[in-house]
Amino acid sequence: MRLLELMTTEGCHLCDLAVPLLIEGMDPEQFEVDLVDIAFEDVLVERYGTRIPVLRDAKSGVELDWPFTAPQLAQFLHGLV
Repeated sequence: MRLLELMTTEGCHLCDLAVPLLIEGMDPEQFEVDLVDIAFEDVLVERYGTRIPVLRDAKSGVELDWPFTAPQLAQFLHGLV
């Protein structure tokens, strides 16, 4: 199973839009998503503070920035497999 990280924080309305896309577009047998609250690490706030939500592959570090569509998500995930 491939681990993905969704960089997010509490109250992020764009993150609230991204989550349903992830739920609908990902095969739970292939991918697991960990929600990472960037507010607890200064380095994450610096890197992602103005970019969240960002979907990151934990293995390769490849990232998909918001806004992304269902087809863009599918292309991103296909590239990881």
